[in-house]
Amino acid sequence: MIPPAEQITYTSSAKYLVIIEQDEDGMYVASVPALQGCHTQAKNIDKLMIRIREAIELCLEVERESTKKSPLKFIGIQQLEFAT
Repeated sequence: MIPPAEQITYTSSAKYLVIIEQDEDGMYVASVPALQGCHTQAKNIDKLMIRIREAIELCLEVERESTKKSPLKFIGIQQLEFAT
C-alpha cells in the first residue's frame, strides 16, 4: 500500500569532495574545500573516513544555524609545480 502524500518524507543529499593527504609523520589529513574549516586527521584511512563524515555533519549543522553566508561552490583543483 502506498502511504498518503502527507506521510511521505523527502530528504535531500549532497556530495562533497574530500582531499586526503599524508603528512611527514604518516598521519592522514582530510579536508573538504566546499566547507570552510572542515578538516580532520587520523592514523589510518578507515578512521579518517569516519572522522571526516563527523566533521562534515558538524560543519553542515553550523552552516544551517548561521545565516551569514552560503557555502562556497566547489569549482576545481589545480596543481602547481615549482622548481626547487
